[in-house]
Amino acid sequence: MNSLKTGVALAAIALSLTAVPVSAQEKPKPGTKDAVPSSYSPVVINEDFATTMERMKAAREGLMKKQMDLLAERYDLSNRPSRTAAMFRGKPLQEGPRTKLPRGMTWGKLSAMSPEEIREKNSFPAGFFPLPHPNQPEGGMLFPKFHIDEIKKQEGRDLTRFDLDFDLPDHFLPEFPAPIFLTTRPDLGDVSKGKLVTIDNYYELFNGILNPKQIEGLRLLLTPFPQQQFNQTEDRRSMRPSRGVTCFDCHANGHTNASTHLVGDIRPQPFRHRIDTPTLRGVNVQRLFGSQRALKTVEDFTEFEQRAAYFDGDHVIAAKKGVNPLERGSQVHPMAEFQELLDFPPAPKLAINGKLDPKKATEAELRGQEVFFGKGQCVTCHTPPYYTDGLMHNLKVERFYKPRMINNLMASADGPIKTFPLRGIKESPPYLHDGRLLTLEDTVEFFNLILETKLTDTEKSDLVSFMRAL
Repeated sequence: MNSLKTGVALAAIALSLTAVPVSAQEKPKPGTKDAVPSSYSPVVINEDFATTMERMKAAREGLMKKQMDLLAERYDLSNRPSRTAAMFRGKPLQEGPRTKLPRGMTWGKLSAMSPEEIREKNSFPAGFFPLPHPNQPEGGMLFPKFHIDEIKKQEGRDLTRFDLDFDLPDHFLPEFPAPIFLTTRPDLGDVSKGKLVTIDNYYELFNGILNPKQIEGLRLLLTPFPQQQFNQTEDRRSMRPSRGVTCFDCHANGHTNASTHLVGDIRPQPFRHRIDTPTLRGVNVQRLFGSQRALKTVEDFTEFEQRAAYFDGDHVIAAKKGVNPLERGSQVHPMAEFQELLDFPPAPKLAINGKLDPKKATEAELRGQEVFFGKGQCVTCHTPPYYTDGLMHNLKVERFYKPRMINNLMASADGPIKTFPLRGIKESPPYLHDGRLLTLEDTVEFFNLILETKLTDTEKSDLVSFMRAL
């Protein structure tokens, strides 16, 4: 009976909320056939651009305050860098679990409780709930300010949104610009030379290293094409008409800068997941693409992104905003070929089988490896040498909490999610598909709870040490 009531409640919430963003004067009149959620975005905008911009700019401060209040409630956002652990170029990792616990609760007490007890006592940590977009009803691509500034400096292209800002602090994000490693030229190390690769400098950086087809693929990955929020129509979120965004505006240097948006394949709008941009390193060893779409090749995913994901999965509105259908042979193949050259960062402590070399690893790292392959159950999904099984798994996190609305996001069941590789994982904060886990320590606490492994504090610390070595 309780599950039936929950289902009815969810259905009622879904029907009461708009499926896609609609301008204020476009809201359907009660009682009309358009009063239920639609899978389609409005094609005709009845409000002039200047009015839309002023209305949304006026709402910006309130939206961002609401989001930042949520983050402060969920996390310790202070800058507490590690003195010993850093990313490839030296940016320190943030230390410790940053997820706040309910008053009087400890991680030990929490892990001793059953999922049912945690659910009934409402003890699930706030930072473990799905993370909403800063404006869930609107959605769209959001870029960190450091990336916006560098693109504006190099290209004069402005990725600033007049309605929203990026929400997570820089110290929880990957280092920028990220290094680039190639499977074909491991002898060169980082081929980016410390630069953000853009349409302005890609040729001088890669001519003589890549073949002509790969250079053409890189050019296309750096070429801006119209997108839902960045286009030339009145339905955009940039002050000036925009040439659009590039693949590498999110996958900066073939890695990630933690840019975020909403997945395009779920409706209605409150159920759409926030997505943290994954790295493209190691796509050559993967056979599933997209956190839940399970596309089978990087070519399929590259084409899908341009035709659908760029426009929130709505091919109707894409035609109006200038979708750029990619030709499979002359465009998609070169783009995929370059992506498949992107390698994981060096891991000098790993042997050729992907496990630690005992002569190079510390005692804590070796103990952590034992936990990873044993009590921690991590290897169930993350198998060496790349630490992925190439499958999707449903963690059923919803068994720990009752469905609820969080800043217009319906936190219910996530469903099956792709197993992302853990090679180079310390370079890619934040974690989980929506970025809800800020540190590796948060990630260990999350899975210790979800998998009910009941790790000790020492085992958790050792497990973090091991993952930092991957």
